[in-house]
Amino acid sequence: MTSESLDPRLSPRGKVLLPLGLLLLVGLTIHRLFIADAPAVTIEISGPIMGTSYSVKLDVPSLGAQERTRVSDVIRARLDEVNGLMSTYDPDSELSRFNASRSTQPQAMSAATLAVFEMAERVSAASGGALDVTVGPLVEAWGFGVADQPPVVPADDVLAELAERVGYRLLSVDTDGGTLAKANPEVEADLSAVAKGFAVDRVAEALDSLGYHRYLVEVGGELKAGDAKANGDAWRVAIETPNVAVREIYGVVELAREGVATSGDYRNFYELDGVEYAHLIDPRTARPARHSGASVNVIHPSAAAADAWATALSVLGPDEGFEVAERLGLAALFITRSEDEFLARATTEFGDRHQVAGSSR
Repeated sequence: MTSESLDPRLSPRGKVLLPLGLLLLVGLTIHRLFIADAPAVTIEISGPIMGTSYSVKLDVPSLGAQERTRVSDVIRARLDEVNGLMSTYDPDSELSRFNASRSTQPQAMSAATLAVFEMAERVSAASGGALDVTVGPLVEAWGFGVADQPPVVPADDVLAELAERVGYRLLSVDTDGGTLAKANPEVEADLSAVAKGFAVDRVAEALDSLGYHRYLVEVGGELKAGDAKANGDAWRVAIETPNVAVREIYGVVELAREGVATSGDYRNFYELDGVEYAHLIDPRTARPARHSGASVNVIHPSAAAADAWATALSVLGPDEGFEVAERLGLAALFITRSEDEFLARATTEFGDRHQVAGSSR
């Protein structure tokens, strides 16, 4: 098992229009949020994981060498646990073994992996199938997977054939029995749209159990804050403008006991015959989502839920997605393209609790 194994490798097609390297999560790119100001902390623990990096900031006056090692080991253990269970690149991971099996009988799975599948299933059902952990074959077909192949628009009959093994309803999650089953033996799952957020939650839980409650945990751009800092300040996190040409801050949110995740289509796309195709594949149509949305930011007490919903709402787009988020009381900010500017629209829950530059209701 390697620390990079949860994330798919970078695909050359992601560089057709972008000179910068892209982090590809099986067609579900998660765009990095970052700290808006220098937090008044003295301790940071960081390192590589899952093909990206992690950072844990603790608002504590000091941390001895022995205690720092203890905390670092606990953090790393939680991250390695998630990677070891849910990696699609480690053939020995629990998820890889499930994908390799062609049995349709229920298979025993760990409580952690089943919890992620259950979370994904709930979001899939509530979003009408916009989130689907079985969408991988379609992502590959459209040239956004890890195979070294040029961009191509798949034929309708190819998409129809692949769609036979895509669909969240083809998976049966039994948390009480501790099993997972597939209705079609060819079904394979990828948890990248939820696993990083879940890893953030696991690290946050571990820190709380160790007695550290003032923290900011970040894994590959997914974040979660604990209690406010000792001086009373909230953790401030910047949201990136969804502009492929430059990296700049669109707005800032304050977090307390909340996770935040961002998903969008502006970091991974290609152009073919004058048409742009983005990596966000709509499982309902088997084609890239077509709308004016650029990114969606979701705040939720669970980083895993924020992660899953950011992807689902990004696929749904600024109209259908906004209606779903508003109906379900989700704190979501939709940023859309409008000619040469970006416009933001916040749901009631997002607007009531957080102030973001440029947002409106």
